[in-house]
Amino acid sequence: MKISSGRADRFLAAPPETLRAVLFYGPDGGLVRERAATLGKRHVGDLSDPFRVSAVAPAALGDEPGLLADEAAQLSLTGETRLVRLEAATDACAEPCRILLESEHAAALAIVEAGELGPRSKLRKLFEGAPDAAAIACYADDEAAVSRLIRQTFHEAGISVTPDAMAFLAGRLGEDRKITRSELEKLVLYAGDSGSLTLEDAAASCGAQSGLTLDELCDAAAAGRTKAAIAGLDVLADEGVHAVSILRAAQRHFARLQLTAARIEAGAAPDAAVKALRPPVFFKRASAFREALRLWSAAAAGEALERLVDAEAACKRTGAMPDALCAEALLGIAREARGRD
Repeated sequence: MKISSGRADRFLAAPPETLRAVLFYGPDGGLVRERAATLGKRHVGDLSDPFRVSAVAPAALGDEPGLLADEAAQLSLTGETRLVRLEAATDACAEPCRILLESEHAAALAIVEAGELGPRSKLRKLFEGAPDAAAIACYADDEAAVSRLIRQTFHEAGISVTPDAMAFLAGRLGEDRKITRSELEKLVLYAGDSGSLTLEDAAASCGAQSGLTLDELCDAAAAGRTKAAIAGLDVLADEGVHAVSILRAAQRHFARLQLTAARIEAGAAPDAAVKALRPPVFFKRASAFREALRLWSAAAAGEALERLVDAEAACKRTGAMPDALCAEALLGIAREARGRD
């Protein structure tokens, strides 16, 4: 079965009884691990229980492709359900997984975790085509999903968050579920006994280097500073930030530029148009934002936004060289801005 990222939570809340194996894959490694753990705990309770949970290393499958199926066929000494885990899987694990899915003796649930797999991936096709298995995509959270996670986290902690702080966090977080949860836990501690969180609090606490570099990259591309944009792309690549997360940050930036430029073209004073944005432009970026407004009309910003959306779609559709597609889009926009200066 093929389960989209948007359907994943509903599927995991009530998985079919006939389910024998699940593949979690995608660029958001934190979300892959979180969803795999959610299903694993639902099945056996304690993932550290050595009598009910067995881990298989991909390297061990090279010489023994039937090992995964053998582990799944083992019965629990206590008669309870068992779980077999395979982490860091690649297409090299397709044959062992095929043996597992075709085995009539497999009794344990198998959970397989992998990174990004293209549509032609043998491993992905295997799980998508099996009626008693599932392949679940794990892509970076969009702003709506991040907003839900933020609201849930703060609600459970009894903390109120201002709309500006909510919008700021939704735009800053989401590239990796594990990082997002870590930042939210830090913000809960930051809020402490005050029970509230403002935009200033969020900006002071949520200052991950990758987030700062994303802002700098967007500012550089919009201002036509090609060398700075290249440097930003290099830093983000070294930090493991996925191309889709970069493109979404750029989309948010150009959507705000388009809206502000449209207000100015309709007669609003530039300062008033910038101040009307919600969330407001962070004070350290205000100068760069105004610099970009000088170069981008509403129509031009809209065209750049479409280019970024198309690049994200291409990353997901082809699964081929997302970093190159991202760089091509952003550097093309930077060169266009430089031509207007």
